[in-house]
Amino acid sequence: MRTLIQASLLVAFTLAVAAEHSVALPAFARKYRMSCNVCHSPAPKLKPYGEEFAANGYKLKDKEPPRFTIDTGDDRLLLMRELPVALRLDGFARYLPQESPESDVQWPFILKILSGGQITKDVSYFLYFLFNERGSVAGVEDAFIYLNNVANTGINVTVGQYQVADPVIKRELRPTFEDYQIYTIHPGDSKASLSYDRGITLDYTLPTETGLILSVLNGNGIDEADAFEHFDSDPYKNLFVRVVQPFGEHVQFGASGYLGKERNAGVINDPRMVGGDATLFLGTLELTAQYLYRRDNNPFFLSAGGATIETRGGFAQLMYAPKEDKSDWYLFFLYNNVDSNLGSLKYQTVTGNFTYLVARNFRLLGEYTYDVQYKAHRFTVGFFTAF
Repeated sequence: MRTLIQASLLVAFTLAVAAEHSVALPAFARKYRMSCNVCHSPAPKLKPYGEEFAANGYKLKDKEPPRFTIDTGDDRLLLMRELPVALRLDGFARYLPQESPESDVQWPFILKILSGGQITKDVSYFLYFLFNERGSVAGVEDAFIYLNNVANTGINVTVGQYQVADPVIKRELRPTFEDYQIYTIHPGDSKASLSYDRGITLDYTLPTETGLILSVLNGNGIDEADAFEHFDSDPYKNLFVRVVQPFGEHVQFGASGYLGKERNAGVINDPRMVGGDATLFLGTLELTAQYLYRRDNNPFFLSAGGATIETRGGFAQLMYAPKEDKSDWYLFFLYNNVDSNLGSLKYQTVTGNFTYLVARNFRLLGEYTYDVQYKAHRFTVGFFTAF
């Protein structure tokens, strides 16, 4: 009874917050005077058209009228008439019966300012600053310059900091509170992962619609520079490669690999990863699955040599949208499984999520996660809004 009362109070509070913010509009929707669901379903999760919009440098093909820019009289200067700026605010309340405290109000959980748009023809930018993440100022995460169709070669170049796994699935835009755990793992003291890093990415699409991606990365995340103003903590660079092939409009398969080398106190670890993924678009259903195998030969950087750590696993996510991108509500099911000979990395959860759109840019969610390994329950209600 006590659990039911607590959950009811949390839901009621979330609904009250929703009513205050349901009229907000995001920056790109404001610029192009179109609904958020042209690119998102549900926000912030991207539809294929939203992926294309981002890949085109955050502009619509052949739909950039002169009114979007200022006439400076200099044909080598393109200035947007208005700087695109948006805010994103996420908040949650959670009930964790196996933990202490059992209930926790977590809003704002995320508060960020975002901006993105054209710098000049075929050159764009995107960035966001986290004013608040879990109660602290997190700083800049995504921040990059995007060069589209460099020298008419068909090659696109991204320079900056971003999540390595973005070409597979954008973790930052996931629809669930529960994370894609396999992308976040760091065996031992290794800093290499498929999460945030600094680097340069080249992508090219063959006439067969085969996508080719190559990333050259620091391999140590996005920590601040050291006293000598070095962002990389060792002399090595890591490589991430990906091949993706769509088959019509409903099926897509991909394969990825990561080749790394990192040094700590003069000791070397060689992280290696290989994975496969698939996405099925079936109208009201969308299924995404990822599998990844990782091998580290000395992730604790022991001078006498250490045991090899092998980690494998992935996730499967199913979305049900009863009216496709016109849906007012959605169901999500997420399964995470990470297995390793390093016990601290083992992770297995099953998640169910119900999402309701108060407005295209304001959604409520109710989520239940069962932790299989620890036989623990997690209940989450919350909201997402961008304006």
